[in-house]
Amino acid sequence: MSSSKPPLLENATRDLAAFAASIRYEDLPAEVVARIKTSALDSIGCCLYGATLPWTQKVREMVEEENAAPVASIFGSDSKTSVAGAVLVNATAGHAFELDDIHKESIVHPGSIATPIALAFAERDGNWTGRDVITAMATGYEVGTRVGNAATMSLFFRGFHPQGTSGAFVAAGTAGRSLDLDANRMLHALGIVGSQAGGLMAAQEGAMVKRFHSGRAAQSGVYAAQLAAKAFTGITDVLEASYGGYLSTYSDEPNAARLTEGLGTVWETAKTGYKPHASVTSIHSALDALAHIMQAHALAPDDIAALDVGVSQMTFVHCAWDYKAQGVTAAQMNLYYGLAVIAHDGMAFVNQYREDRLKDPKLLDFISRITARADEEIDAMGPAYRHAATVRVRTRDGRELAHRILNRRGSPENPLKPEDVEYKFRNVAAPCLRAADIDEVVQLCARLDTLDSPAALIALLAAARR
Repeated sequence: MSSSKPPLLENATRDLAAFAASIRYEDLPAEVVARIKTSALDSIGCCLYGATLPWTQKVREMVEEENAAPVASIFGSDSKTSVAGAVLVNATAGHAFELDDIHKESIVHPGSIATPIALAFAERDGNWTGRDVITAMATGYEVGTRVGNAATMSLFFRGFHPQGTSGAFVAAGTAGRSLDLDANRMLHALGIVGSQAGGLMAAQEGAMVKRFHSGRAAQSGVYAAQLAAKAFTGITDVLEASYGGYLSTYSDEPNAARLTEGLGTVWETAKTGYKPHASVTSIHSALDALAHIMQAHALAPDDIAALDVGVSQMTFVHCAWDYKAQGVTAAQMNLYYGLAVIAHDGMAFVNQYREDRLKDPKLLDFISRITARADEEIDAMGPAYRHAATVRVRTRDGRELAHRILNRRGSPENPLKPEDVEYKFRNVAAPCLRAADIDEVVQLCARLDTLDSPAALIALLAAARR
């Protein structure tokens, strides 16, 4: 049956694997190196804070009970375990609080997967340079985001979580490059990991398992690369197969051309953006639009009689479901809760998602004044504007105020500066590292391309504590 229809794109998996296997540090454009260094710092902060959270600690306890060969550190603990075990914990930590970087088109958070994998292999092998870490991470970023691009938003609309599905290819690319797989074995690594991809979006409404999707993707990528290194075989046309392939199965409207379009000349890695809020990326424009209106007009929450929010159809489906205090995950994924904390606190960061805030009567009262809808004008602009939002406020004294943001703060079109990412890192790492150690991590990431070894950086991450 698989041979009765033509492939979605002839030799796509093979071409992507050959490219991934061929990448050397010297091939990376300066903007990609700079982006990976910034992403490493951002991802490390996410991992350190995430390691303190209960869902990550449950995964850590499970892994520690396995007593695997101690070759790679579990961040924020004295424990070492296998590479696969370490990345299961550390990548769960990286995605544990909705702070990790985001590639808009693919809807993948590559940093929380690629960073733990590259550092785990670097620690195991003991002979890596900082440039080796950058190269492995960039390979994973480029492979996984291209797979996500080709899957399109259709994958999400079908109910799959891109982090657990397309993210598995980030992991295989990073791990395959870490093991220096040749083109044929990289092909099989991708062919193996495609069968492991998984993650359901219903997890966003309160379940801890959403965080685990990232860890599981990372672990699957490590296993895929390690098996491929032993000549274990995978599906050699896993991406383009017309029946049972990744794109044909996970997406109703795949765009296979995006797998290899501009390969080697256009680097998707350089399009990665960062989060200023500890919540799902799709709502950030709405949050900032409300903050702008309230600051510009000196409004307090009680000054607002009604709030109308227009967002893309994807954001509406993703985030505009009726808010219930189902846990931190649900609050971070919910448009209404995010707007309520912005209205009251002026920010949506770590403290706004404490358990004791989730049922705050003031927040619930504000939520009752919000209406959200899919905005046809935003959808007509195309997928590039799926994070756009228009916020309209009616005040109790009768004023009508509005603000639209087309490109969210932190996106490649409206980027955070490296110093903004450093500020974010210092805030999320403050509960985990001493001030001097925070300074050292910042400096080590800034000099990652010149480090003879990442060992000092890894040692700081292993020793971090809440």
